[in-house]
Amino acid sequence: MKLKEINRTAIQSWSPAQHHPIYLATGTSAQQLDASFSTNASLEFFELDLTDPSLDMKSCGSLSSSHRYHKLAWGPYGMDDEGHPSGVLIAGGEHGNVILYDAAKIMAGETDVIIAESDKHTGPVRALDVNPFQTNLVASGGNESEIYIWDMNNFGSPMTPGPKTQPLEDISCVAWNRQVQHILASASPSGRASVWDLRKNDLIIKVSDHSNRMHCSGLAWNPEVATQLVLSSEDDRMPVIQMWDLRFATSPFKILENHTRGVLSINWSLADPELLLSCGKDNRILCWNPNTAEVVYELPTSSQWCFDIQWCPRNPAVLSAASFDGHIDVYSIMGGTNQAQSQRHADQISNAFVNLDPFGTGQTLPPLQLPQTAAPPVTVNPLKKPPKWIRRPVGASFAFGGKLVSLENAKPNAQQPASHVVHISQVVTETAFLKRSDRLQATLSGGGFVGFCQEKIDAAENEFEKTLWSFLKANFESDIRSKYLELLGYNKEELALKVSTAVPPADVDGLITQALLTGDFEGAVELCLHDNRMADSIILAIAGGAELLEKTQKKYFTKTHSKITKVSAVVMKDWHDILKTCDLQNWKEALAAVMTYAQPEEFSSLCDLLGGRLEAAVDAQLQAQACLCYICAGNVEKLVSCWTKAQGGHCPLSLQDLVEKVVVLRRAVEQTQRSSPTAIGILLAEKMSQYAGLLASQGSLSTAITYLPDNTNQVCYTGVVCVCVSYPQVDQYAPGSGGAPLYQPHQYSSSAAPPPAEPPGFFSQYTQPTSPVYPGHPPVSQCLSSSPTSRPPFFPSPSSSSSFTAPPSSGGSFQHGGPGSPPLRSIPAEKIMKKPIPEEHLVLKNTFEGLIQKCLAVATDPQTKRKLDDANKRLEALYDKLREQTLSPAIVGGLHNIARSIESRAYAEGLGIHTHIVSHSNFSETSAFMPVLKVVLTQANKLGV
Repeated sequence: MKLKEINRTAIQSWSPAQHHPIYLATGTSAQQLDASFSTNASLEFFELDLTDPSLDMKSCGSLSSSHRYHKLAWGPYGMDDEGHPSGVLIAGGEHGNVILYDAAKIMAGETDVIIAESDKHTGPVRALDVNPFQTNLVASGGNESEIYIWDMNNFGSPMTPGPKTQPLEDISCVAWNRQVQHILASASPSGRASVWDLRKNDLIIKVSDHSNRMHCSGLAWNPEVATQLVLSSEDDRMPVIQMWDLRFATSPFKILENHTRGVLSINWSLADPELLLSCGKDNRILCWNPNTAEVVYELPTSSQWCFDIQWCPRNPAVLSAASFDGHIDVYSIMGGTNQAQSQRHADQISNAFVNLDPFGTGQTLPPLQLPQTAAPPVTVNPLKKPPKWIRRPVGASFAFGGKLVSLENAKPNAQQPASHVVHISQVVTETAFLKRSDRLQATLSGGGFVGFCQEKIDAAENEFEKTLWSFLKANFESDIRSKYLELLGYNKEELALKVSTAVPPADVDGLITQALLTGDFEGAVELCLHDNRMADSIILAIAGGAELLEKTQKKYFTKTHSKITKVSAVVMKDWHDILKTCDLQNWKEALAAVMTYAQPEEFSSLCDLLGGRLEAAVDAQLQAQACLCYICAGNVEKLVSCWTKAQGGHCPLSLQDLVEKVVVLRRAVEQTQRSSPTAIGILLAEKMSQYAGLLASQGSLSTAITYLPDNTNQVCYTGVVCVCVSYPQVDQYAPGSGGAPLYQPHQYSSSAAPPPAEPPGFFSQYTQPTSPVYPGHPPVSQCLSSSPTSRPPFFPSPSSSSSFTAPPSSGGSFQHGGPGSPPLRSIPAEKIMKKPIPEEHLVLKNTFEGLIQKCLAVATDPQTKRKLDDANKRLEALYDKLREQTLSPAIVGGLHNIARSIESRAYAEGLGIHTHIVSHSNFSETSAFMPVLKVVLTQANKLGV
């Protein structure tokens, strides 16, 4: 739409792309007279200020001239070295003049503004163009086939591109090739175009239409394809634009036909080769896509012809058009309104009367108000696709599972269409975590737990970690309790050697205790006898069996005194009481005694009891030792709790440490104790969910889902969301890949089959704040009801009786099914009740919904139906605001006015009210529903319901 206008009968030229701010130079045209029939001439400069809402352009300098002009060209020559900071304006005069002006000096008001001048041409100079590669070169064309190449460094001696063409004729336009700097084209009104090679200084090809009705008014090269150009015809009998390819120059390969009278000017956008401007004697300004020969945009114009049209080099969305009605108009192809233009006309009328009553009463008149029933604004359809300069050349976005989706639009060429390439890459940030996870998975699949535990022992960074893994390793060895005793420091072989060599009083009590804890009754009795503890030896001998008792009795009569007090524990076997009362500093002795004497059915509970006492201790070192008791007991949940308290930390590798221990312990319970692992507790479920989520974020989706607990009531929603989307391909990160790259891209071309779609589903109906919303992901029930093809044995297979209870939602039940999906139950959901719409505003909802239904009844285009269905849903935001009564009275009143206009089918009036509401209200208050309402009104007006 129109942005600015200049009241001049003039030709024009934009400032170079390098220049800021943007200026438009105008020169008095040699072809027309203005309304005053003035014979004066001038050059003027106007600034394009788009921040100013008025239509006027600010004049920034002018120069009275003795010449009138046929052509202006503004080049950047001299801008780099500041010799001419605003470049050079080249003018073609009516008497063969080619004049070089210093634009900066004219705008500064100086008088010495002419850089150089020549009148070498015969007749008027109607054609000028600056070489885009060597900006010091200017081509000009005059009468009698004259074409000169001017070097602004040596302006006095122009060159010619070659011999003059025969027969001699006027040159109406010249144009430098946009890809090859030594190629120049020229055209004449006779319809012939010539292409020159300045290296050879000769004509290389002629282009001519055989109809003899092609009177060339314009010539332009394709900005990206060096061999293609367009020619326009001003003959009313043939108002066309021809596209030529010099490789096949026998005839035009495409003809653009939409003008009904002769074409007066054309201009090809340098920023987007799919935009070509033309204007003609049918009062139309058209924007074409030359590749498809279709009109993609049309500008509203006045009732007069437009004879010159140009794109702005710096702002590619802006163009200017000079017309015979004495105006130069500046437009934008990005849309707009003509409201400013209408208001300007009203202001001109008011100012003409100086706001006084024209009938002499002397009263001040109010400002002129435009009638509300004025002609509807001109409807200009937007461009069918965004112009090249605002299209994304590249883009990137992170997706689920550590995927990075990137796009690039490869530059097209003349032979092939544009290539749109999408890359999907796997981004791995936690490489050490994934390698350890893969190692754990390999152990779970192939066994080898002893080797795995030994690796952990060898790599342990502290003694406690080494001890813990040693206890875990003991679960996979032949004599588990003996190995536990050895780890606690009670080795039977070493003890036997000490007993045989012990001589009182060398730490006899300690040796007796060790012998008892390891079940060596005979050694303990021997030590008691050495220490003259006969009573103790007799009691221990009874516990050791008849044979030992008989041996001991033989020595009892000679020794009677006993100092041992701990033997009662062995004899009485009240381990529960002993573990509750023993000194925790001697926890190893207590645990060793339990390992030696406790029955299998009570062993785990006794280890738990001692672990609980250690965990409750004040000493942090004792608290950590509780983990060993829980390992002996096979109590996974308490091990998780104890380890979490002792270690803390939430980094991926710390979580990996915990999972490795849990997995190994559960497998040990299953294999060595020949029983199924206990049910997963809440804390372990939370940790496993976190672990699964972390794996999913790194792209290990198939591994991640195997760690989710089977009891869905225990699943942390964050973990579920991380893994509930299944991908058909396997994980991109391969175990043992060593120095494999972190990015493994897959390319999908627009011509190839798209990647497999993700299964549909959503979390949007959940309203609990603890349940995150992830649109596009499957329901939780689907993720948990479908078993992976391979689950590690440390988690039992899901039970058929497992269920999932949905949190309260705002809608009904949901279910999902698709190819390959198992049948799912419909899950009832609790419906959230909304407040009723106040009765006085209920008419709004009824009117808008009724209008949408009317439109849907007559709409045949699927896209229109989708728009209307979407609008019906999104208007719920308006109804919610009406329920809560949060809208201002002005907006509510405007909405009622729109409803009344709908009832009377005055949709244009409704759109006007809509514009008023939007322009006078807070954007945040209306942005949720006003654009949707505009869509409905526009469609209703279009469909005529």
